[in-house]
Amino acid sequence: MTEKNHVIDMEEQYAKLGKVEISPEVIEVITGLAAAEVEGVATMRGNFATGVAEKLGRKSHGKGVKVDLGQDGISVDVYVVINYGVSIPDVAKKVQDNIHQTLRTMTAIDLNAINVHVVGIQLETQQVVVETAQD
Repeated sequence: MTEKNHVIDMEEQYAKLGKVEISPEVIEVITGLAAAEVEGVATMRGNFATGVAEKLGRKSHGKGVKVDLGQDGISVDVYVVINYGVSIPDVAKKVQDNIHQTLRTMTAIDLNAINVHVVGIQLETQQVVVETAQD
């Protein structure tokens, strides 16, 4: 791969001051944080490597995000686990909107596609409190 596939060049209007390049890892982190802050998203789903890294104490903010730098532009795939009882289409649309807004504000990058993959449902865990009788 050439160096051009590893960074995202900003538009030429900024060229007078120098070159601005954004790494795909930065896009992953921003996308992951933007998706996780949407109400109804329980967690992001990573792969085996991110699971091992988190067990070793390394936090992966880009977990559950895949950035594709194709010939036709940039697309993002987001893998989320949704809370039980929420409208999946509504939450997925809010995830897309929040990612688009956040990336546009922080990086001025337009994406071709934001694909949301719902890979699971998080059921509410019930906590049972047992009271002991005190004499």
